Amino acid sequence: MPGVYIKTYGCQMNERDSEQVSKMLVERGYRMVEAEGEADVILLNTCSVRDMAEQKAIGKMGMLRKLRKTRPHLVLGYLGCMAQARGQSLLQTSPHVDLVVGTQKFHRVADYVHDLLQSRQHALIDDVRRPIVDTDEEPGSQSTIREQELETGQVTAFVSIMQGCNMHCAFCIVPQTRGSERGRPIAEIVAEVRLLAERGVKEVTLLGQIVNLYGRHEFPKVDDKSPFVQLLEAVCAVDGIERVRFTSPHPIGYRDDLIEAFSRLPKLVEHVHLPLQSGSDRILKIMRRGYTAEKFQKLAERIRAARPGMAITSDIIVGFPGETDEDFQKTRDLCEAVSFDNAFVFRYSPRQNTPAATMEAQISEELKEARNQELLDVVNRHVAAKLDALIGTEVEILCEGASRHNTERLSGRSRTNKIVVFEGAPRHIGQIFPVKITRASGSTLYGDPAILE
Repeated sequence: MPGVYIKTYGCQMNERDSEQVSKMLVERGYRMVEAEGEADVILLNTCSVRDMAEQKAIGKMGMLRKLRKTRPHLVLGYLGCMAQARGQSLLQTSPHVDLVVGTQKFHRVADYVHDLLQSRQHALIDDVRRPIVDTDEEPGSQSTIREQELETGQVTAFVSIMQGCNMHCAFCIVPQTRGSERGRPIAEIVAEVRLLAERGVKEVTLLGQIVNLYGRHEFPKVDDKSPFVQLLEAVCAVDGIERVRFTSPHPIGYRDDLIEAFSRLPKLVEHVHLPLQSGSDRILKIMRRGYTAEKFQKLAERIRAARPGMAITSDIIVGFPGETDEDFQKTRDLCEAVSFDNAFVFRYSPRQNTPAATMEAQISEELKEARNQELLDVVNRHVAAKLDALIGTEVEILCEGASRHNTERLSGRSRTNKIVVFEGAPRHIGQIFPVKITRASGSTLYGDPAILE
């Protein structure tokens, strides 16, 4: 039985895609292995959001080539966003690669792997390798990522509800790598969530490139509710599901019906991701973001007013082409004003074939790094203050299992998506209960084990 190793780069969508590929391979009789040295097939599921992610994958593939010295029939492949963006050209970058599969063809991977292994068995080692490249579009591909395999005791799961993006932000390659917006039918998504609940899952996270714009061009409004709010209602109604999250959204997708949903759907957790990208109106316009700094701040205030204790996290880019000291200061000021519960701060990375890549006034890496560190200091100060404010309080958590950094302790997440580490017993895994917070460190909370007695 051939062994397959998959390494995933990038976002939760990529993680979910890898899970689906694994499931399909297992159904075809393959076994998933945890080490490259045990594998007959090694697949890298790639990311194209930043150049560093692509370079990591290419560098990794170069190192994997050495394994062919002892395993000449080893199959090596690229999957995902970089595969979609670069396609056939990856065979020049990595001439030893056998498989390049784009984002709309994950459901074909098992077939392609089988064909490649079969050809290896019936060919001489020195025969010319014939790589497979498939980056074509395929109608209905959004409905092929479903019915995932669960690990023993798994109580949280990601559910892909759509593929693609129509926003075309100036810095982003996603519309090129994931295609246009395509949503799965609500009934199909709910059926998957119901199956997950029957298997013990208590929390689901709905995934999409612009998740809160789900179905806007495909499905009708009902009672003035958008398709996304209709979906949230249906998922929240599934017995056994106790918490519902979603990512990654866009500020323009937080419309009145979605904000109102937070005030009446108790299973919808008190956490929203609200990507800012910049606090400068001038830069936001060049980025093609569709909102101003003032509108963003007012939106954050409305969201917090809809539900007490709401946590807001964000994504921010520093060093976008043409960003002046004044533009950066406006971003800094808005971060101070909004006071995010956490934020991912990124240095701008040019992506091939995006408008921003050829803009004038590109910012030096040294200045990007300085601004990145300065803004991280602002964000981290607010994070620390919010965590410190929770010391001495009780926080409801869903226990997910052992802590990553100390397997002698357990770990879970609060409704506001904060990691809580505490001492407990195996019986607590999968349970929802309050933990008294005793201290905070970095981005993690620590709880009093006495409350679990």
